[in-house]
Amino acid sequence: MDQLLQTLKDGIAIGSLYALIALGYTMVYGILKFINFAHSDVVVLGAWLSLVFARKLEAATGWTAPPWWAGAVVLILAMAACALVGFCIERLAYKPIRGAPRLNVLITAIGVSLFLQNMGQQEWMFGTRPANIPALVHDATLFSIGRVNFTLLDVAGVGTALVLMVGLEWLVFHTKIGRGMRAVSHSTTTASLMGIPVNRVISTTFVIGSALAAAGGFLWALKYSQIKQTADTSWTLLGLKAFVAAVVGGIGNVRGAMLGGLAIGLLEMFGAAYLWSSMTDVYVFGLLIAVLLLRPGGILGKAVVEKV
Repeated sequence: MDQLLQTLKDGIAIGSLYALIALGYTMVYGILKFINFAHSDVVVLGAWLSLVFARKLEAATGWTAPPWWAGAVVLILAMAACALVGFCIERLAYKPIRGAPRLNVLITAIGVSLFLQNMGQQEWMFGTRPANIPALVHDATLFSIGRVNFTLLDVAGVGTALVLMVGLEWLVFHTKIGRGMRAVSHSTTTASLMGIPVNRVISTTFVIGSALAAAGGFLWALKYSQIKQTADTSWTLLGLKAFVAAVVGGIGNVRGAMLGGLAIGLLEMFGAAYLWSSMTDVYVFGLLIAVLLLRPGGILGKAVVEKV
């Protein structure tokens, strides 16, 4: 029973991070119908900027141990910085080719990804050596069930991801800008004829998606402490798993991305605990193949019929 509860806790913790990152993929696809392959690099940028802001804050305040508010301040700063990066990426890289063929957009996305990776490796930015982020959230045990300990870091990570996902849900379905997003996702032409500022809506989508990516990078850095270089393959794998979560849940569906992230996280942890721990990636991509074969639209996605 202890093993089951521990596995469930770990699956929800990692699944909430996958879901948070997957939301950026699914929002952009839902509106522009293309995959922003540079999204995972914004996650990496968020992790490294969290480290930079944490060190700057530490130097400015001279703390011996991070105060309780340090994590929230660093998170907000990282989200704001990555939101600005996302806005610049959309305006400078994607907006000029918005009406171009899909292949042009795909090549541009790969180019932006490589640009961010190589820029991050420069010594005047982050360099190529891994670094450890300060313990902004104390890893103290809050309570225990049996022999399973629930720490402040676990609760804070899942809680932050949950608050951000619920906030996005409210934004998309209960605000004016959310109605604009849903209108643009159906037809940019019709939305513009109805007076919706399409360019502003698309830029807002990138800003929100990049901010969520920064939050995912921040939480990932806190959970695993060490941040690897921007071109490390582990970041690529993280982005791929988040993309798989978006596809499994139903690409373009906000709730589907949340569900897909939790499903991927639970599958990984239960597969590692009860089957073979060395095949966690096989379970994830095996699920992707199964979903594409049995339900190509994803769990919450809908089949799209196109007239020829």
